[in-house]
Amino acid sequence: MEYEKIKELMQDMSNSKLSSMDIEFEDGTKISMQKNNSEEVVAVRPKEEIKEEIVPLQKDDEKYIVSPMVGTFYLKPSPTSEPFVTVGSSIKKGDTVCIVEAMKLMNEIESDFDGTIKEILVNDGTPVEYGTKLFKIE
Repeated sequence: MEYEKIKELMQDMSNSKLSSMDIEFEDGTKISMQKNNSEEVVAVRPKEEIKEEIVPLQKDDEKYIVSPMVGTFYLKPSPTSEPFVTVGSSIKKGDTVCIVEAMKLMNEIESDFDGTIKEILVNDGTPVEYGTKLFKIE
């Protein structure tokens, strides 16, 4: 299975309300994905070998909002709008904090926890990768 297709499955999984998914393909490849609060675990099992990849979403004691996909980061819903958040903004779990455009789709990124925006780590209009830290929260 191609890496890009696996990344698309991971993105779809992170954008859904599913907590786990198992897929078996005709060539014998098996994919098993499970979402937890702080990390996403992906196990890819090709027919002849076993490979596991664990992608931590937080690597230290600080809280971060990270990009769930590859795309372009935007702080505002449109060029003439006010930003969703600024440094010092109070946020609640589920609040939209930015947009990541992927394949011409505007994906609203929501906070996973309550807090205050301590730092915006990415410039508006910048490309981001899966797992890129977008905001530092206190």
